[in-house]
Amino acid sequence: MGNPRGFIEVKRKGADNRPVDERIQDFSEVEQTLNTEDRILQASRCMDCGIPFCHWACPINSRIPEWQDALYRENLKESIDILQLTNDFPEFTGRICPAPCEKSCVLAIHEEAVTIRENEAAIAERSYDAGLIQAKPPQKRTGKKVAVIGSGPAGLTIASRLNRMGHQVTVFEKDEKIGGLLRFGIPDFKLHKSVIDRRLDILKEEGIKFRTKVNVGTDISPEELKKKYDAICLAIGAMQARNINVPGREMEGIYFAMDFLTQQNRIIAGKNFSGKKKISAKNKHVIVIGGGDTGSDCVGTSIRQGAKSVKQIEILPEPPLTRKEDNPWPFWPNTLRTSSSQQEGCERIWATSTKRFISENNKLNQIETIKVRWEQDNRGKYIMIEEPGSLEIHKADIILLALGFTQPVHEGLLENLGLKYDERGNILTDNQSATTKAKFFAAGDAADGASLVVSAIASGQDAAESIHLYLTES
Repeated sequence: MGNPRGFIEVKRKGADNRPVDERIQDFSEVEQTLNTEDRILQASRCMDCGIPFCHWACPINSRIPEWQDALYRENLKESIDILQLTNDFPEFTGRICPAPCEKSCVLAIHEEAVTIRENEAAIAERSYDAGLIQAKPPQKRTGKKVAVIGSGPAGLTIASRLNRMGHQVTVFEKDEKIGGLLRFGIPDFKLHKSVIDRRLDILKEEGIKFRTKVNVGTDISPEELKKKYDAICLAIGAMQARNINVPGREMEGIYFAMDFLTQQNRIIAGKNFSGKKKISAKNKHVIVIGGGDTGSDCVGTSIRQGAKSVKQIEILPEPPLTRKEDNPWPFWPNTLRTSSSQQEGCERIWATSTKRFISENNKLNQIETIKVRWEQDNRGKYIMIEEPGSLEIHKADIILLALGFTQPVHEGLLENLGLKYDERGNILTDNQSATTKAKFFAAGDAADGASLVVSAIASGQDAAESIHLYLTES
């Protein structure tokens, strides 16, 4: 460890965001990185703990103390080499990961965690600039062919790892560009798409084949895949959006969050939408139902589109500012988090349920809500109880449903394959990522349920190892 007193002598200093009045005018990335000198100082705060709980909390088991020490010693090559041992795409996670590692940092006991995520992003960017992240095509090919269905973080991880093991990998994507959730679900102000394209150039140079606008199950049959490929991995995500069943749901002006977000990303990429096809928050009162990250992305996008007002409704109560006794460190803190989007001008409404959507002249213009409280029954299960006399009416020209995702879409490919599902509706797999159909594997949200990008990468890594074992033994 380079500086054993770093955590005492140096205060935590996070990267600043661009000023609100500037950043809401465009879709450029919000976060600004610290200069190299500051990054080195922040890396010096890592204590190289005897038990690195940051490593324990990270889904990909990042060797955080080791690459932090290399960063402090100004050995950029060593730091990126260690980082990439466990993280296939540090430029992605360094931007969009909620950093469970930081929540479990020993310094987080005093709310002064090491800036792990930001240091990771800085290492990745400096390494690209220095030419340290380059294509590494395999020395030999095995002759085995693998098809990966879906090009999100799990699919790209599987493709990258299996390709470097010498297998020939083809990635199939139903949309017009590669990236899945990274490209179409996450706003540019969090992850600029040039960051994805930069990595794709490397993956292509390494020999991975990409086929876009191919709907597997329709454009190419599962039988054809089985004939052409030695293994097929399903990494199609969990894109079945959770709906809401209240009066007025069928009226115009109510959209799923992902439809709204993906359209805006496509507009930035140059595609035009007009008439009823265009979902716009401009000059409208916007209600976002759902208090998670997707809802926050809807808030930031609505503000940038020029919304009159934005309210975000969450059915759960407002979390505490600090940990409760039953939520100790080093576990994930169930405390209040405020995103950069929410800081830009959003009213957050807690412990509130939607009762009905209201229209005037067949046009959405209001939403009726009611306050709720949560109580445990005699089995410990939480029950939602509506508070009498708490009905409220809000202006609403557009409603965005950000209620999460329930499972992968079953219609089409999965139904044609006749795969079995687990109790949550995800693709059923064994501990080797294998589905109930020979040659077919599954990874990421499709198998595990909607989760973090870093968790999808971890799942992709496990699946790649299992597929490699299957190919070498078959």
